[in-house]
Amino acid sequence: CSSLSWYMPLILLNATMSPSKKQKTENGASDSLWELDEETLNSGAVGFTASQLFIKNPACVAYTYDDVIMMPGHICFGLNEVDISTKLTKGISLKVPFVSSPMDTVTEHKMAISMALQGGIGIIHSNFEINEQADEVRKVKRYKNGFITDPICLSPDNTVGDVMEIKEKYGYSGIPITCNGEMGGKLLGIVSNRDITFIEDQTMKLQEIMTPREKLSVATQGVELSEANEILKETKKGKLPVVNDDDELVALIARTDLLKNVEFSQATKDPVSKQLLVGAAIGTRPEDRKRAAALVEAGVDVIVVDSSQGDSVYQIEIVKHLKETHPKLQVIAGNVVTPSQAIHLIQAGADGLRVGMGIGSI
Repeated sequence: CSSLSWYMPLILLNATMSPSKKQKTENGASDSLWELDEETLNSGAVGFTASQLFIKNPACVAYTYDDVIMMPGHICFGLNEVDISTKLTKGISLKVPFVSSPMDTVTEHKMAISMALQGGIGIIHSNFEINEQADEVRKVKRYKNGFITDPICLSPDNTVGDVMEIKEKYGYSGIPITCNGEMGGKLLGIVSNRDITFIEDQTMKLQEIMTPREKLSVATQGVELSEANEILKETKKGKLPVVNDDDELVALIARTDLLKNVEFSQATKDPVSKQLLVGAAIGTRPEDRKRAAALVEAGVDVIVVDSSQGDSVYQIEIVKHLKETHPKLQVIAGNVVTPSQAIHLIQAGADGLRVGMGIGSI
């Protein structure tokens, strides 16, 4: 089929978006625009509809991407009236129709966060150990715009050299010091650039130079971004640790991030919890049932059963299992390309379908 593009004339696809062509005059009256006659329309002068091109195609001609172009139509609406929102599944809607592929290495938590903020959704791939994939989901669910929920931490026994290494690699040196050197540990202090600027001994322990906990300005868990911004303004600090009731570090707010922070009005969020939505991929093997359970426990919103051929007894079985075991979970099955494939997965309980098949699919 691809060889057709060498000699086939370009096919024009009519993209007219409204059959009612009326235009308002300056005084508000509505005037009908002239319409072309049937002969001109049927000649292809303004292109063909998708139905004419792909369905009413008696010659059974196949087209490649380069054989088709979208024809402009009459515009009778403003940009503010355009709605590109769509349904991902029965229970999940997206304001922007972008979903990442569940295939290996495409999407991890940073990509999923970015896609959800822009109105789409990311699907965490399954090329992880079960606990690792579940952790990726948790990072997305914990994300709060303007809050750093996985900052690099050090312990009091780390050295100035460790801070310099982090500064060289990541470009910053404001590092929380916790009892165990990890996020979630008890906050003991913080090290900033001014603490290490004039220190030549790279082996000096951080407990000797850090700003101790009692001298820090902190916010408590649950603080709103606007409140945190006011605290940073008043204290004139570069970093604001956020702690829980046990004084354990749960987040970090940076002045530089607040300055760059914007509101994402299109973000794909849970209407109640306000957490970003995220999906994850699993296969059809028996052990994928354990993977699904771990993902649900981590808070995943939708699971994609990743398979090139969706109409198999294995996929039907796992879709049924997911819907029976986790009835509130949204499940996308596939891939399918025929009505008979689709109906079997719908019957099994799928909330959405992946449609399409590449040349390498089974």
